[in-house]
Amino acid sequence: MAVLIRGRSVTANSWRPLEGEARHWLSVREDGLVPDFPAEGDLVVPLVVWQLRRDDLLLRQGRAGVRLEPHEDPAELAADAARLALVEVSFPKFGDGRGFSIARLLRGRYGYGGELRAVGQVTREHLHFMAQCGFDAFLLRDGEDAAEALAAFGELSAGYHGRRAA
Repeated sequence: MAVLIRGRSVTANSWRPLEGEARHWLSVREDGLVPDFPAEGDLVVPLVVWQLRRDDLLLRQGRAGVRLEPHEDPAELAADAARLALVEVSFPKFGDGRGFSIARLLRGRYGYGGELRAVGQVTREHLHFMAQCGFDAFLLRDGEDAAEALAAFGELSAGYHGRRAA
């Protein structure tokens, strides 16, 4: 089971992802109705579902969150930043760093102030750098040791920033 770190401690995860593929939730059923979302609870949906069903998601009981994949533009959420309690940023591979840029843009350029969660191939090696980019929650991949992951936050005392030559 994946471990969630928020506020530099292990915590319970109240958010659940939308089950099934996004195209299922965007299509019309045989009876002509669009499938419903769960009536209650905190729900994370793919960006495309948020774009097409935002009003429906905001009317349900529970909070709404959006998951961004590395190829998706965080500018698509700029107008809705205040409405979202959670933005998940996916790291599908260990070496895929696009999520770091997405986090910087969400926090800096678009002023997102809600929970910014790293998901996917999130390992202790990334945590310090993810926190520097604005992530405040981390859903560790299965098998990661929570105690070791928490220790990673204290291993580096300063951030790495390139310096200009004089």
